[in-house]
Amino acid sequence: MNDQTLAQPETQTDWWKGGVIYQIYPRSFQDSDGDGIGDLNGITRRLEYIASLGVDAIWISPFFTSPMKDFGYDVSDYCDIDPMFGSLGDFDGMLAKAHKLGLKVMIDLVLSHTSDEHPWFQESRASRDNPKSEWYVWSDPQEDGTPPNNWLSIFGGPAWQWDSRRQQYYLHNFLVAQPDLNFHCEEVQLALLDVAKFWLDRGVDGFRLDTINFYIHDRELRSNPALPYELRNDSIAPQVNPYNHQEHLYSKNQPENLAFLERLRALTDQYDARACLGEVGDAQRGMQILGEYTKGEKRVHMCYAFEFLENRKATADWVVETFRRFDTHAPDGWACWAFSNHDVRRHATRWDLSDGANRAYVMLMMCLRGSACLYQGEELGLHEADVPFEALQDPYGKEFWPEFKGRDGCRTPMVWEIQDEMAGFTTSSDPWLPVSPAQSEFSVDRLEDDPGSLLHHYRRAVALRHDYPALAHGSQTGMSAEGDLLTFTRTDGDEEIFCAFNLSDIAAHLTIPEGQWTAIAGVHSDLEAGAMDLPGWGYVIAKREGE
Repeated sequence: MNDQTLAQPETQTDWWKGGVIYQIYPRSFQDSDGDGIGDLNGITRRLEYIASLGVDAIWISPFFTSPMKDFGYDVSDYCDIDPMFGSLGDFDGMLAKAHKLGLKVMIDLVLSHTSDEHPWFQESRASRDNPKSEWYVWSDPQEDGTPPNNWLSIFGGPAWQWDSRRQQYYLHNFLVAQPDLNFHCEEVQLALLDVAKFWLDRGVDGFRLDTINFYIHDRELRSNPALPYELRNDSIAPQVNPYNHQEHLYSKNQPENLAFLERLRALTDQYDARACLGEVGDAQRGMQILGEYTKGEKRVHMCYAFEFLENRKATADWVVETFRRFDTHAPDGWACWAFSNHDVRRHATRWDLSDGANRAYVMLMMCLRGSACLYQGEELGLHEADVPFEALQDPYGKEFWPEFKGRDGCRTPMVWEIQDEMAGFTTSSDPWLPVSPAQSEFSVDRLEDDPGSLLHHYRRAVALRHDYPALAHGSQTGMSAEGDLLTFTRTDGDEEIFCAFNLSDIAAHLTIPEGQWTAIAGVHSDLEAGAMDLPGWGYVIAKREGE
């Protein structure tokens, strides 16, 4: 592991600012007990590999007790580990080893909703006058028996489910089995803060906050307006989903959420060097919400929106437009950029990337202002796996197949060993999702033996960010696009770094800013000439020398 990895943020407290976070989807990372499902001890076994990438932290998707209808994002006990992943003791062992290796550990808190098997919901649905009767979002039907408004579920159909016991509807923004908590109830907020405290006391370094803008709904349950056709896109939900037909003005994004986020931040600030990363799911107002949620030092530390998780390729123009919007809506905020995660097709497939393009994009991410999330396997160049319908697990994909095949293609098991039938992921012959033979060709052991592989390139890219404070947390100026050529400058104190990326496979002419420059990555031509031709997917990152 690069010794400089741990010292680069402005202070140890600010490790997250410009930090690189590696996302682990635990079901698919490493199986340690042969049941075909990844687990905490499997993560522990592979921590040296993660540390060797030079990243600052890991983010682990949910491992809490759950009926697994949405694979852990339907929590039935926030303060225990689902047996398929191990035990609290296993978590403590993993956490201790991660810290010994210099890795921070962030866990995925799903606060907007629970499982319908959570004891809170079981009590709430029992009657209209029990102590937890107001812990979830309940409403009487309209006079004709239909739901109280037109809100839709991201997973398809109405966002309301009839409950015969209470003879009321309850709100679910996701699966029917994921009822929404009522954040207008003070007891709910206190209970969720206690959950956060439980894990902070246990030693976690922060939280990835799932669907952070879904926490609070409109008290009056007003219907959402229709969204004009020209504004509809598939950055949050696929085009085949009518969810895209609404402007979600009242079902989420409520201003009262800011007060809860400040309570959560105040709690985390009672502990040393902790951080909160929020997921903002909104196709129209994502950047504005990011700005609101990260403004100042009383809300969450950082958020990510979906600009670079969309099907739209990160062209030079789109990168410039994204940062223009960021500078407009979040001048005092902090973003965390990701190209892939467990909810979207892998970007190597989504953007149809060659090996050279993959290399350019990770170097670009390490040069952009903000923090960065890497998703397990992207450092190997993994493309989306082809999962046949009969092997599909994702309820989202089953609902909209075949136009939308769901999220299983990015969740197939990690490939560790090329010679093993199960790619070193499990000893089971029946893993929870099939191991992709096409992905196995990109196994860790095969790429480790090749100094020129994409895996080693990722290590160099991450190390570059840590070697230069300007890239980690400096200012960013002069971003512009000329065709496919993207240029900008990063500055921290006396350190100035010029970055240029050719985001196409056709050579582009680059003019170097005046001054004396030394190339620190990419094309090492004679910069003193003042100009060069960048080859397709070429880049140059240069440091200004003292005058």
